[in-house]
Amino acid sequence: MENNFNFCPICGCKNILNINMRCWRCAECGFVLYNNVAAAVAVIILDKSGAVLFEVRAKDPKQGMLCLPGGFVEPGETPEQACVRECREELGLVPAGLKYMAGFPNTYDYKNIRYKTCDMFFTAFLPDDAEFNLQKTEVLQVQKHFIRNLQELSELPLAFDSARNALEFWVKNKQ
Repeated sequence: MENNFNFCPICGCKNILNINMRCWRCAECGFVLYNNVAAAVAVIILDKSGAVLFEVRAKDPKQGMLCLPGGFVEPGETPEQACVRECREELGLVPAGLKYMAGFPNTYDYKNIRYKTCDMFFTAFLPDDAEFNLQKTEVLQVQKHFIRNLQELSELPLAFDSARNALEFWVKNKQ
């Protein structure tokens, strides 16, 4: 999938120049569109038994596949604030002991546009008094899976490569 634009959003001209697959310029009016990397977050939430909490995606991209709670960072928001907001919105809870772990690049294809993202991953714990209130438009259900080794990780139908990379990093580096 390539990002191809047929018309300038300012003047309607068909003479759009693709500079480098993330920058387009209108030859008529000079309008420039940048598709820069977007910031996103996700959280590896562990329950008391050490199982990892996953969401089953309710919509595309990758509907029905597993993902970690998270999403895009909003303007004016820190990554930590985005983690808390996304967990509140999607799960109805605030994770405990939020801690930055690592970052990985990702590709997010949505409605025929390819977005490149920088996904920042955090670890946290499921609060003792956690009660789920799922955002049904985003989350079909919650599942917990043990990931004690790379073989168990390889068997999970994960929606995004960056999450697989982060979980692999987590498995290799946990005590």
